[in-house]
Amino acid sequence: MVTCGIDVGSLSAEAVIFVDSELKAYSLIRTGPDSAETATEALEEALRGTDVRREDIEYTVATGYGRVIVPFADRNITEIACHAKGAHYFFPSVRTILDMGGQDCKAIRCDGTGKVTKFLMNDKCAAGTGRAMEVMAGLLQVPLEEIGPRSLEFQGEPVKISNICVVFAKSEVLSLMREGVPQSEILAGLCEGVADRVRGLILRVGLENDFAISGGISKNVGVVKRLEQKLGVKALIAFEPQIVGAVGAALFAKELLHKKRGEPNPRS
Repeated sequence: MVTCGIDVGSLSAEAVIFVDSELKAYSLIRTGPDSAETATEALEEALRGTDVRREDIEYTVATGYGRVIVPFADRNITEIACHAKGAHYFFPSVRTILDMGGQDCKAIRCDGTGKVTKFLMNDKCAAGTGRAMEVMAGLLQVPLEEIGPRSLEFQGEPVKISNICVVFAKSEVLSLMREGVPQSEILAGLCEGVADRVRGLILRVGLENDFAISGGISKNVGVVKRLEQKLGVKALIAFEPQIVGAVGAALFAKELLHKKRGEPNPRS
């Protein structure tokens, strides 16, 4: 049984291939202007180097920002449900999940089967998202992957930077740069602001053990460490946290294929 999960987000797209219950292959690419084309590229990238052919795939589920535009998907399912199922696959004990994506952040609670029981999303502003971090990286001329480590170089209470609006935050960062505030302190202030913002979201949805983080910002050690300190818990993070939603989509595809065949659904 070969199933596929496609997650087309605002900044990145992922494809995951499952053969029976085994994660066979995955890809992670940048989202282009055409979501359908991006989904196809992600799938082809995942298949490259494997013995799985595109025609071998029996069921595909799409999720994410561009899920309704994936032309070869048999079904589309919300990223909230897919991230919960994917996080449960990696960490069966997880009950609270924070998905920190390119466009928004979602706090999710799930039961012992990975089914969503409650969720909350941040508001419409992009503050605290991958896109906001990309804007700040460009402004400060710091590689995106270095923001977290460099933020930890600063010890003490960092400057306060808006965690509500990207436009305000950008203006504040420019002012701090003109004032000669050290770059590490500015980065620490940015990571602290994101951690404060998502902490409130998590507490509103209700923090339960175990706690997992998915999405691109989970690769930012500066945000993760500060959030762990504020919550008093250690976060569980998959080996590649950006494929969690696609993994959940592929697992839904497996369940739906069993249903289509009239077969009993084994545990994913």
